[in-house]
Amino acid sequence: MTRRGRANLIALPILIVVGVIWIYPFLWTVSAAFKTQAGLFSGGANLIPDQLDFSNFERAWVNAGFDRYLLNTVIYSVSSTLIELVKAALCGYVLARYEFPGRVLLHRMIVATLFVPVASIIIPQFVLVEQLGLLNTRAGVILAMSGSAGALYVLLFTGFFSSVPSDLFDAAKMDGAGFLRTFRLVLPLAKPIIAVVVIFQFVSNWNEFNIPLVFTLAQPDLQNLAVGMLSFKGEHAVDWTGFAAGMTISFAPMLVVFLIFQKYFVNGLAGAIKG
Repeated sequence: MTRRGRANLIALPILIVVGVIWIYPFLWTVSAAFKTQAGLFSGGANLIPDQLDFSNFERAWVNAGFDRYLLNTVIYSVSSTLIELVKAALCGYVLARYEFPGRVLLHRMIVATLFVPVASIIIPQFVLVEQLGLLNTRAGVILAMSGSAGALYVLLFTGFFSSVPSDLFDAAKMDGAGFLRTFRLVLPLAKPIIAVVVIFQFVSNWNEFNIPLVFTLAQPDLQNLAVGMLSFKGEHAVDWTGFAAGMTISFAPMLVVFLIFQKYFVNGLAGAIKG
C-alpha cells in the first residue's frame, strides 16, 4: 500500500467520527421534534423517539405563529439576498474593469470594513431607518439586513471579474454594448460566485436575530423565525419539544437552498481559494 493510501486509511475513520460528532446535534434536534416532553428528558441522548408526537409541529405552526414568522423570514431573506447580490456584483464589476480616481483607496476601504463588527453598526442603521420612516416595517428590516457582509461579496466578484479575459469585454464594446449590457453578458459566467453569495447571505439573513428584533419592537407580527423562537419560553418553563419542532421547520428551507446551489457553491469556493 502506498503512503497516500495509508494516510487515507487513517484519515477516513477520523473524518467519519468528526462528521458524526458535528451532525449529531442536528439529528438530536430533529429527533426531539417528534418526542413527547417526558420522552425528551427520559430518552437522554437517544435519537429514536419512544413515542411519536406530531402535536409539537402543530404548536409551533399554529400556537406559536410560525406560519407568520416563516412568511416574514422568507420575505426578508430572499429580498435582502437579491439586493446584496446585485449590489456586490455591480460594485465588484466596476472595481475590476474600470479605472477611476480613488479606485485603490475605495478597494482598501472595502477591505477594511471586513474588520468592523456587524453588531457595532446596528445603532447607525436604526437611526437611518427611523429617519427614513421605515421603522417597524418590512422595508426597514430588509434595508438593514442588506448590508451586513457586503465587503466579502464585493471582493469575491472583484476577483472573478478581474480573471475574465479582456477580449470578451473588448468584443462586447466593439458590438456597441454599454455598461449594463456588458454586465448582463458576463454575469452568467459568475454562477459559482453567485452561488456562494446566495448561500452565505441567505443563511445569514435566515438566522438573523438582532435586526428583526430591534427594528420591529412595536410590530411583533413582522418578526422572523429566529425571534419567534422566544415564543416557546414561558414564565416558568420552556416548551423544549415545541422549540425543537420550530428549529426543524427553520432548518428545512436552508437545506433546500444549499442542495440547489451546492454544485456551484463548491466550484465558487474552489475558485475563490485558488484566486
